[in-house]
Amino acid sequence: MSTLKHAGMQICAGGSAGFVEVCMMQPLDVLKTRFQLQTKAVAGDMHSYTSIVDCMRKMYRAEGFLSFWKGVIPPILVETPKRAVKFFTFEQYKRMFTFGSQGPTPLTFSLAGLGAGVTEAILVNPFEVVKVSMQANHSHHRVAPSTVATTMEIVRSSGFGLRGLNKGITATMCRNGSFNMIYFGFYHSVKGYFPHAQDHRLEVLRRLLIGLIAGTIASCFNIPFDVAKSRIQGPQPVPGQVKYRTTLASMLTVYREEGFRALYKGLVPKVLRLGPGGGIMLVVYEYVYEKLQHTFPD
Repeated sequence: MSTLKHAGMQICAGGSAGFVEVCMMQPLDVLKTRFQLQTKAVAGDMHSYTSIVDCMRKMYRAEGFLSFWKGVIPPILVETPKRAVKFFTFEQYKRMFTFGSQGPTPLTFSLAGLGAGVTEAILVNPFEVVKVSMQANHSHHRVAPSTVATTMEIVRSSGFGLRGLNKGITATMCRNGSFNMIYFGFYHSVKGYFPHAQDHRLEVLRRLLIGLIAGTIASCFNIPFDVAKSRIQGPQPVPGQVKYRTTLASMLTVYREEGFRALYKGLVPKVLRLGPGGGIMLVVYEYVYEKLQHTFPD
């Protein structure tokens, strides 16, 4: 019973962390996707962006304020089970990769993060396909297709397989696996080097700062996979022709045609989202979990 109770608390805390993080940081995810889908900036084009400020200004004028939350329903629907799976499986993988009696090591945390990331990617990929399709739509939010309509169109035209709702699953697994490997590995390895603060506000700040650094480093590492994922799951340059098909081939195509820097498109909004978002998520998870432990002691 104790094992089931702890599993339930991990799932509840993880779901709470995901919901809070996605509601706060979704606009930056939209900006990131727009830059990743853009092959080159065209002067005077309302759908071409030269900077974050330029993108925000053009989206606001052409698509309305709520356009910054385009595609938010799929992440909200999936973030609760996704983050629940992330944190729950992380704890299980951590036990699996803890060898001997010395307890978890930095390698343990990294391997557990990798396993948790790959596991959550399998769950989240269909929602990612719908989200990217919605974020790539430049229509005003009042006339843009709904989540259900977008999903139905993808299923109708391409089905549920690797060309439809599971398109780009390998890229998603590479993106999520590499991110969580560094994210959890760094956070749990470094946290012990900074003493626990007695003041509640300083302790929150300590955890936020370590989580922010972990999310920033992980974002810088995994963004080439994220660019490939967006290209595979987003609209193809020529309708009816699939240019971006596999992860490594897509990364190579972007590199050859647009240069090395193109593999880091969307890095600034990604870091601005997943840096603070990473800190927020870990702090919410740990505090909700601790609260549940106090409410339902063993």
